[in-house]
Amino acid sequence: MSLTTTPHPADLATDPTTDTGSQHIRDTLRDAIVERRLAPGTKLSESDVGELFNVSRTLVRAALQALSYEGLVNVEKNRGAFVAHPSIDEARQIFATRRLIEPGVVRAAATRIGTAELAELRRMLAAERQLTEQRGQPARRAEIKASGDFHLALADLSGNTILRRFMDELVARSSLVIALYGQSTVSSCGHSEHDEIVNAIERGDVDTAARLMVHHIDHIEADLDLRTHKSTDLKAALEL
Repeated sequence: MSLTTTPHPADLATDPTTDTGSQHIRDTLRDAIVERRLAPGTKLSESDVGELFNVSRTLVRAALQALSYEGLVNVEKNRGAFVAHPSIDEARQIFATRRLIEPGVVRAAATRIGTAELAELRRMLAAERQLTEQRGQPARRAEIKASGDFHLALADLSGNTILRRFMDELVARSSLVIALYGQSTVSSCGHSEHDEIVNAIERGDVDTAARLMVHHIDHIEADLDLRTHKSTDLKAALEL
């Protein structure tokens, strides 16, 4: 199925038969993808998903189409739906886009931020810090989500709903890229760098905050293995 023929998620809300059910399925699958509980390439069978949610395949299909529009799911003719498997080129483009967009997010947020908003950002960073001190996959997934939520909170503060929606997709697709190409076992989105960005905003040093955001995105991408690897045979891969 061509991505250009997929309806936008917002369009699904115009049909009362698909609104609530498909939205719930979409949100649940989306969270599992973003939090890396569903790995890239995982098959999302309409019948299996429908059985898990106890809904019709029509509702499942609408949810998968919405996720396809966001770039989180690939729907292939005669094969079905799969969690997206972004290429190296796509990965580079995602982070190139974030470098263009997020300094603007910082600047827009800085014009609207007040004492209460700064306090909420500090609360988020404190929760993120606690997660970095924990071990295990559940804590790791929660930490990754908290890191993404920080970027989305800044987009919320911008007051621009279109920008916020765009950031939602970028952060989600970044999580897929990190799942595929991330090398580090530590946070994929440095907590201390979040602190530095907020400190600069609080000082009113917006230029520095924007520059720190670009540095921060550079740091995330630097932790990815985006080299092109040549194919090899099974014996060589197993070093036998």
